[in-house]
Amino acid sequence: MKPIKTWGTDDRPREKLRMKGASQLTDAEILAIIIQNGTKEKTALDLGIELMQRCHNKLADLARFSIKELMKTKGIGMAKAIAIQSALELGRRRQASDHLISEVVSNSASIAKYLQARLMDLPHEVFAVVFLNRANRIKHFEIISVGGMTGTVADPRIILKKALEEDAVSLILCHNHPSGNLRPSRADEEITTKIKNAARYFDINILDHIIVSTDGYYSFADEGGL
Repeated sequence: MKPIKTWGTDDRPREKLRMKGASQLTDAEILAIIIQNGTKEKTALDLGIELMQRCHNKLADLARFSIKELMKTKGIGMAKAIAIQSALELGRRRQASDHLISEVVSNSASIAKYLQARLMDLPHEVFAVVFLNRANRIKHFEIISVGGMTGTVADPRIILKKALEEDAVSLILCHNHPSGNLRPSRADEEITTKIKNAARYFDINILDHIIVSTDGYYSFADEGGL
C-alpha cells in the first residue's frame, strides 16, 4: 500500500479538490478528506471506499449510521466517526435551510421540507416543535424528546413551558417515522389532541402536527386532523 502523499497530484483527494473543485470528487474521496489519515494497512481513501461499500454506495444510508456503526469499519475510531457524523449533519442543516425559503410559515409545505431535512435520517423517533410569533415567523426550533425505533413521548407540560419561555403564539408539532410509514398512529392522534387542548388555556394555537420520513410528510392540518 502506497501512502496517499506518494500518489500523483491528480489522484490525491485534497489536491484534486483544490485543482478541479469538490464536485469532481467521488463520495469516497470526500470521505477520505474528512477522515484525513489512514492506518498502516489502509489509506484514508481505502477507508472511504469501504464505508461507501458498507452503505451500498448510498449517502442516505451512511447518514443513518451511528457512531458505533461507523466504528465497525476497522480504522475508523471515535474521532473519525465524529468527524463524519458532523459533516453529514452540516449537510442536513444546509439542506434544511435551503427548503426554508421564508421565515414566514403560511402552509404545511412551507415548513414540512425543512422538518423532513432535519429529521428524516434519524434512526430513532424524536418529537420536535417549531415555535412561532404572531406573524407566523419562526422564533425557535427544538427537539423536545428522543425515543426509540417505534415511538417517543411528548410531555405537553414541557412543550407549553418552552412556548411560554419563547413567548410563542403558535406551535407546529413534528415527529419522524424511521419506518417510512407516514400514517399517524392512534397515539399520534391522542397526543395531538392532548397538546392542542392544553395549549388553549394559554391562548396558544397548534397550527399543525407534521410527520416526516424519507418518503415525504403527513400534515394533520391538511388531512383535517386539527
